[in-house]
Amino acid sequence: MALYYRVQGEPNADCPPVVLVHGLFGSLENLGALARSLSAHFRVYSVDLPNHGRSAHVDAMSVSSIANALLQWMDEQAMDRAFFIGHSLGGKAAMELALMAPQRCVKLAVIDIAPVRYESHHADVFKGLLSIEPAQLVSRSEADLALKAYVPELAVRSFLLKNLQKKDAGFVWRMNLPVIYRDYPELLAANCEPAKPFAGEVLFIKGGDSPYILQSHRRAILSRFPRAKTRVVVGTGHWLHAEKPDHVGQLLLSFLQAQ
Repeated sequence: MALYYRVQGEPNADCPPVVLVHGLFGSLENLGALARSLSAHFRVYSVDLPNHGRSAHVDAMSVSSIANALLQWMDEQAMDRAFFIGHSLGGKAAMELALMAPQRCVKLAVIDIAPVRYESHHADVFKGLLSIEPAQLVSRSEADLALKAYVPELAVRSFLLKNLQKKDAGFVWRMNLPVIYRDYPELLAANCEPAKPFAGEVLFIKGGDSPYILQSHRRAILSRFPRAKTRVVVGTGHWLHAEKPDHVGQLLLSFLQAQ
C-alpha cells in the first residue's frame, strides 16, 4: 500500500522523528502548521491516510487496517520508532498502532479524540458528498452550492471540497468516497484492548468546546494508556490545531521534548 508523505526538518540523531496523521476526509495539509513549527526541532513526516489525499485507494478501511498501513510505511522508511501525533481519525489510528506495536511508538499525542466507539455524526456530510457528480461539475462553486443544502457551514464545506481535483472537463474525488462511506462504521469503532496497556507517555489535547473527549471516556483512556495526561485548549472546537496553532504547537513541543 503506497502512502503519500512529506518530510520537513533535518534528521536528529538524538531523538526519533515525528509522524503526523490527519483525520477523516482530510489530508496531510490539515496539520501543515504543526509540521512547520515542529520541523524546527524534529524531522517531521506528514502522511496521507489510505483512501485520502494522494495515498493509494484500497478496498477496505478500519482503524486497525490504517494502523497496519502506517506500520508497513514505517518499515518502508526503515523507521524503527517515532513520536506520533494524530488528529481525530488519525488519532485513533495512532492509538491503535501504539496498542498493537508499542515498541514502534515512543510518545503519543492525540488531538481531540478518545479510544471509544462513537455514534454516527456525518450523515448529512455523506448525503451532501454523495449528491455531487464530480465528472459533471463545471466549477467548484457549483459543488459548493450543492453541498450547502446539507452542510451550511462554509468552513466545513471548504474543507470537504479540497478533495475535488480537476480532471479533463470535470472533476474527480481525490479521496475514495465509496469505500469511506461503506466502511464508516468501522472507523467509529473503539480501539483494541490489548493484554497489556501502552506503557509510554500519552498526551490527549481536547478542544474546550468540543464533545469528542468527555469525562465518561476517562476509564477507556486510562485502561489503555495509564500514563495519559489531558490538556484542554479553551475556546476551541474539534479543529483546535487550526484555531489556536501556536498554543497547540507549544503543548506538543513541550510534551515531545520533556525527558
